[in-house]
Amino acid sequence: MKSVDLNLLIALDALLEEGSVTGAAERMRTSTPTMSRTLARLRRAFGDPLLVRAGRRMVPTPRALAIREQVRSLVEQATGMFLETGAPDLASLTTTFTVQANDMVIGALAQPLLSTIHRQAPGVTVRFVPEDSGDSTPKLREGATDLVLGVADPASAEVNSERLMVDRVRAVVRAGHPLLRGEVTRERFTAAQQISVSRRGRLTGPIDDHLAEYGLHRQVVSVVPSWLASWHMVAQSDLVGLAAERLSRRAVSLLDLRTVRIPLRLPPIVVAQSWHIRHQADPTHTWFRTCVRSVFEGWQAEGRPV
Repeated sequence: MKSVDLNLLIALDALLEEGSVTGAAERMRTSTPTMSRTLARLRRAFGDPLLVRAGRRMVPTPRALAIREQVRSLVEQATGMFLETGAPDLASLTTTFTVQANDMVIGALAQPLLSTIHRQAPGVTVRFVPEDSGDSTPKLREGATDLVLGVADPASAEVNSERLMVDRVRAVVRAGHPLLRGEVTRERFTAAQQISVSRRGRLTGPIDDHLAEYGLHRQVVSVVPSWLASWHMVAQSDLVGLAAERLSRRAVSLLDLRTVRIPLRLPPIVVAQSWHIRHQADPTHTWFRTCVRSVFEGWQAEGRPV
């Protein structure tokens, strides 16, 4: 049996109603190129052009006209099901939420988030996957990812975001590191050998742009794809690493590391949760986002660092 993406029916309903790729894109709050690709998928799925150009507008084919009312009915039924859905039965809820985040965020949030969830819904599984170096919108749209946790990206018409926390970049070193003796100047900071974190293996990042303004550059001697791996290396050497001060505080404490203020005016790190707009009113997804938010709110109420 062929798998069916019900989102295609919603897009088809919009296309048939609007008679225009641009109009359907505006109706679904997506881009015209995205809607054009969706129409191409629909054409392959139905084995029919569905909409063809006629002058300045598009008109439905006989096949499209034949299924038009059925498509409308199915979309209305599906919409009605969501509208009629009340609060989820958390005690019997068995589902999996997929969360995309980097290992620093996962290390700070995974355990308290799971504890918060399981107090209400013991049958829920949270699957964490690595953050994507590209645009996360397609995975959110397709349902491969339910929630993205991390640095807030520019708003997308398809994605809603909520700010959870503002953090600061700090340098991290082992206890007894020479950098801890005396004032940490830009020159002393850049003279120390450093380790960088990059999924793509990049040797430079935003911090290097700020140093370049003073004619300085870091001595990056190693690049690793994981924050946790970098901190383990820092703990066993004189390397200088980086970390988000609040998010990494527990890991830094466990590894007996020390944080050092970087003598630069660096922009803050804004941590947010992002989700596709189709989940905006879904009760189960709303509950899950509330659990994520409550972890941060709980820390703030207790006056504890993240």
